[in-house]
Amino acid sequence: MNRSKETPTQRSITAGADFLQLAAADAPPGRLADWLAHRLREAVADGRLPAGSRLPATRVLAEELRISRGVVTEAYRRLTEEGRLAGRGRGGTVVLDTPAPPAPPPSVPSVPSASEPALFEAAPVPASFDALRAAPARIDLSPGVPDLAAFPRAAWLRAERAVLDGLAAHEFGYGDPRGTAALREAVARWLARNRGIRADPDEVLIVAGAAQALALLGQVFGRAGLTEVAVEDPGSLGTRQHLGHWLRATPPVPVDAEGIRVDVLRATGAPAVLLTPAHQFPSGVVLGGRRRRELLHWAGEGGLVIEDDYDAEHRYDRPPVPALRAVLPEQVCYMGSISKLLAPALRTGWLLVPPRYREDALAAKRFADLGNAVLPQLVLARLMDSGELERHLRQLRPRHRRRRDAMIAAIAAHLPGAVVHGTAAGLHLMVTFPAGLGCTDAELATAALAHGVKVQPLSWHAQQPHPPGLVLGYAAGTPGEIADGVAVLGRLLRRSG
Repeated sequence: MNRSKETPTQRSITAGADFLQLAAADAPPGRLADWLAHRLREAVADGRLPAGSRLPATRVLAEELRISRGVVTEAYRRLTEEGRLAGRGRGGTVVLDTPAPPAPPPSVPSVPSASEPALFEAAPVPASFDALRAAPARIDLSPGVPDLAAFPRAAWLRAERAVLDGLAAHEFGYGDPRGTAALREAVARWLARNRGIRADPDEVLIVAGAAQALALLGQVFGRAGLTEVAVEDPGSLGTRQHLGHWLRATPPVPVDAEGIRVDVLRATGAPAVLLTPAHQFPSGVVLGGRRRRELLHWAGEGGLVIEDDYDAEHRYDRPPVPALRAVLPEQVCYMGSISKLLAPALRTGWLLVPPRYREDALAAKRFADLGNAVLPQLVLARLMDSGELERHLRQLRPRHRRRRDAMIAAIAAHLPGAVVHGTAAGLHLMVTFPAGLGCTDAELATAALAHGVKVQPLSWHAQQPHPPGLVLGYAAGTPGEIADGVAVLGRLLRRSG
């Protein structure tokens, strides 16, 4: 096959492709098709061309390499006959699934397997969540997982098309690290309508979910000399880990039927506290009126509150409680997200901080990532302002209520004596067991996972001694799956005596 009439030096400069960094000058004389087929075969074998990936059109690759199109066609034909490629018409030429080479032994200790008792029975580490998410299970009753199948794909696609149709070329550049003006304005309106918070859009900082909000606050507080933030106990293990990464200590404060014990909070001497007042995780307690007054008095004396508005939208049997930020904005850092309302994969949330921390929080965000991706922000803003997000929430509530009711019924049938907490709102229930359980909650969670049911032990989320229990999510499972999963727990408990 003929090459274009260039010198070898010219070919080494111009006859190359970004695809696999191919350069025709590397081919042995007269063996272009052999060389190209060999390079493609190598790329399929070592994973640079994984199953399902599409190869460039023969015309395009031939032009980039400045070789005959017949050479590329011949190389593709050989790999097709070997079963490595397949022509899909307008879909192009794609790589087929081929057996992968055996993985080399790991050179460092791997994350504990979810089937190992150490996952639940040893002190949890940040990687424990990764291992649990990756663990195969027939039924997933993990808390914090929304109904991902209910994601409003059609509404999202309509909003995305509308956004792209109206987007000017310059808007594809770098955005404002605070977040797009459209989403900050939409969030401010959303908070005013749904949480009673009056905020100027300039006060809103768009972040990559609650996890990044905690990371930014940890950095800001550390620079300000604030190295301790008290946390609810029991309280979210993940939240405690995020804060603990940046701060010196997260002293526990017990939670009872009215919410956090403000008297104990005072006794810790901690200058700040992180709360989930609308629906405490994991107990589901709503911060009572008397405790709210005590807490606001403590904050008015100089204490700082981080308000995680966890599950505030997901309520079934009670009216919403006002956000603390709505009452005392000068002493409350407020954070929320759409992870439980739409999907965690969108990595979108918001953070409001008192004025004295605002510039430092913006600087931390700027140097973290220059701001969230612009296009998803604009789509979300459109969903918020059009009413689609509230419509989606109204559709979710009856479905979640049915699944909650199915879990309550299954617990009554299969876990007699268990006490259920937090039924009025949220996406999970906390279950505690009487004395004489016969095993620890970590052992029960381990046995459940071995039988294909994924749950979290309450002990994961407690720093101080607490009755054994489980934290069970119901949003992502059907009523039948929920009933089957709880039945497995019942059988395991009966075996334990």
